[in-house]
Amino acid sequence: MKKHWKKFVIGLFLFILLITSIRTVGPEKEGVVLMLGKYNRTVQPGLNFILPFGIEKMYKIPVQRQLKQEFGFRTVSTSSLRTQYAKTAYADESLMLTGDLNLADVEWVVQYRIVDSYKYLFRVRDAEDALHDMSEAAMRQIIGDRTVNEVLTVGRQEVASSVEVLLQKMCDEYENGIRIVQVVLQDVNPPEAVKASFNAVNEAQQEKETLINKAESEYNKVIPRARGEAQEIVQLAEAYATNRINIATGEAERFIALYNEYVKAPEVTKKRIYFETMERILPKIDNKIIMDEKGTNLLPLFNLQQKKD
Repeated sequence: MKKHWKKFVIGLFLFILLITSIRTVGPEKEGVVLMLGKYNRTVQPGLNFILPFGIEKMYKIPVQRQLKQEFGFRTVSTSSLRTQYAKTAYADESLMLTGDLNLADVEWVVQYRIVDSYKYLFRVRDAEDALHDMSEAAMRQIIGDRTVNEVLTVGRQEVASSVEVLLQKMCDEYENGIRIVQVVLQDVNPPEAVKASFNAVNEAQQEKETLINKAESEYNKVIPRARGEAQEIVQLAEAYATNRINIATGEAERFIALYNEYVKAPEVTKKRIYFETMERILPKIDNKIIMDEKGTNLLPLFNLQQKKD
């Protein structure tokens, strides 16, 4: 009977020895081993041994996994068809005061990694809660520096980037061993009490922008065409002026050349001009009467070029 009792005690001792000394660390984690409550070493994924009976204790830290914290909502369930969220119990996290003294309901997600398990465990007490409080403080600070329109519309990406930078700076100052991967604004809305009025203002503003864009489009159509037509008229006028100047210049040069010839031989030039002038005029006259210089003798001519009716 005593032998069986001894075997039982020895077996129980060995069992407790095994279960308190063997630890398995998953592929995405690393183990931080404490001896009598003080940091001793960090072990890698796989099968590891620690001193039994509580002399050493191991914390498994997911250093290779991307973690996240949600603010203003919580993910209740995730399926291939639809993800369900709970929001009603987290209004205190998401309701924030903007720089122009308006309220905005901001929901966001902080994605992070644990890059130093030692700092994560020992530099800050309860690093997860501390990160949650720092994230909320950073978001409220950034939102408080901007107007409600910036937060709700064009400034969302800038807000997320600014919070990410500020939150990482705070993590570095606290030395909590956390690296911020990304801050994502999940949803930003006005409070429920004023949402209808805000939507009406947004619709009016969008309609205003639409009309402005339409007017600018018409302006871009009409003004270039009018400028083109004006330029065309100016070019035609310049061409007409150039043509008239060239004609006048040619006539002036012709007159000067004719005058120079006249000075050289006045009688010859005078007769030449007379004959050339008569050559242009006579074909245009229907009835012709040729007289001598004294007008005593007339020579009638048949009108051989009389026009037919």
